[in-house]
Amino acid sequence: MPLFYHRNRQNTPETRRIYAAFELAYTAVDFAAASCFIAGSVMFFFDAWQTAGTWMFLIGSILFATKPTMRFVRELRLAAEGYEDDLARRFGK
Repeated sequence: MPLFYHRNRQNTPETRRIYAAFELAYTAVDFAAASCFIAGSVMFFFDAWQTAGTWMFLIGSILFATKPTMRFVRELRLAAEGYEDDLARRFGK
């Protein structure tokens, strides 16, 4: 199965479960990253909190950077789903 192929998401109950789990995690990362940026923005209004605000921006940026990684890992898992028998044959198991 090719990567990022929409039908991979609906092939079996297991692929639907994997897709749903990754979507929940992806949404949680989105909320966390947005929350960090909002908190960092508010902290920048106060001189005493600017260092903490900078850290919040960094954490938010790291969270936003994890999103494409999560999407790629999800697609690899979905593409590999159903190929266990083929892999077992290749490796003589």
